[in-house]
Amino acid sequence: MELFISFFLLLTLPLFTLIIRYITVSNPNNNNNNKLRPPPGATGLPFIGETLQLISAYKTENPEPFIDARVAKYGTVFTTHVFGERTVFSADAETNRFILQNEGRLFESSYPSSIANLVGKHSLLLMRGSFHRRMHSLTMSFANSTIIKDHLLVDIDRLVRRNLEMWTGRILLMDEAKKITFELTLKQLLSIDPCEWSENLRKEYMLVIEGFFCIPLPFFSLTYRRAIQARKRVTEALHLVVRERRLERERGVKKNDMLAALFDNDCDDVMFSDDEIVDFLVSLLVAGYDTTSTTMTLAVKFLTDTPSALAQLKEEHEEIRARKGASLALEWDDYKSMPFTQCVVNETLRISNIISGVFRRAITDVRIKDYMIPKGSKVFASLRAAHLGQDNFENARVFNPWRWQKTSDSTNFMPFGGGPRRCPGHDLARVALSVFLHHLVTRFSWVAAEDDKLVFFPTTRTQKRYPIMVQRRNVVE
Repeated sequence: MELFISFFLLLTLPLFTLIIRYITVSNPNNNNNNKLRPPPGATGLPFIGETLQLISAYKTENPEPFIDARVAKYGTVFTTHVFGERTVFSADAETNRFILQNEGRLFESSYPSSIANLVGKHSLLLMRGSFHRRMHSLTMSFANSTIIKDHLLVDIDRLVRRNLEMWTGRILLMDEAKKITFELTLKQLLSIDPCEWSENLRKEYMLVIEGFFCIPLPFFSLTYRRAIQARKRVTEALHLVVRERRLERERGVKKNDMLAALFDNDCDDVMFSDDEIVDFLVSLLVAGYDTTSTTMTLAVKFLTDTPSALAQLKEEHEEIRARKGASLALEWDDYKSMPFTQCVVNETLRISNIISGVFRRAITDVRIKDYMIPKGSKVFASLRAAHLGQDNFENARVFNPWRWQKTSDSTNFMPFGGGPRRCPGHDLARVALSVFLHHLVTRFSWVAAEDDKLVFFPTTRTQKRYPIMVQRRNVVE
């Protein structure tokens, strides 16, 4: 969830924040601790800093033009001034790990209050301290490998098959992948199978998601106004589900999903309110919906553009299908027998970097390398810059899944963040992507319907939602 929201910050601060922040923060004389040596850099123009350079840079095909230019000039840790605030950028993997692992001690998550309008003030993203630890642990306990093996894998396999059965001719892969991931997430959270209600809810969610990338001023932004209205409809629908499930629970009906876990996790005689549960569910639906579907789409694009990798992936999955037959659902042992698939998953996560990085604020003076980060400073840990750094990965900007056959070193690889806020659904995302690729390559052949390039702002995605022409293979069920 956190990775999905992070880059939203670069679009959300209104003009008055630019002015206030510039006056109170950008002047180093306002900091009494002038002896501290912050990372080098430039603050650009008054008020707007280097904001315009950042936005214009990401309109190019270079995935990290803004950071690349400053790393070449200042090094992998530098200071800039974007969207109203001095910000320390880190493109250094070691520094990023340090920042993420010291959540709550040296740094804290830092997001504008306007985000709560869409994700809800009780979302996992906005929680802090012991309550965040409790809810993060609960979420991880319901998406770990044991739960996936014993309960979720069968649903993942079934729902992927169901959606692929309807594929024919020209499809927009991004849209189809979003249907799959939304249905998977809804099943995991609420035990709801695909139906007219779920499809209507998904359409409302699409409007909510669009609002993440707008200035949060409903009076000026029609898209944001629609997002707020859509969120209201989504929460109303989920409130009805929560109330009905509470009544079912009183009647002794028990389901094995995240909502049941929330009911069961009440402690100290204090139950979660319906508002708290709904906000929590909204944020988890957002997290599971967009990032995983985009990764699915980009994996297919990278494989299509790399025929040798696609051929090896097909060979691996044809062996699994031949061993068990096409009609049988994938099991845990099948998932564990996909070594090259995991190489493809890793490389897709590394090179796509759906969200560029995460924001923190220093809660005390922090020494990093040869610099001091003053208390109160905004910090941006760029995961994408580290993943695409030539010092960390050879030919780092080339899709090469075979690199993962040679190394298991993950010290520079943090696609799901790190520390106490590491994405709790990381195992689930890997399994869903692996199952999707299995059924795709064993059931279909395809070609790109038209040229479609990657764009990197505000998140990594394809410009045209990646249209492909699919042809069903002869598969005996």
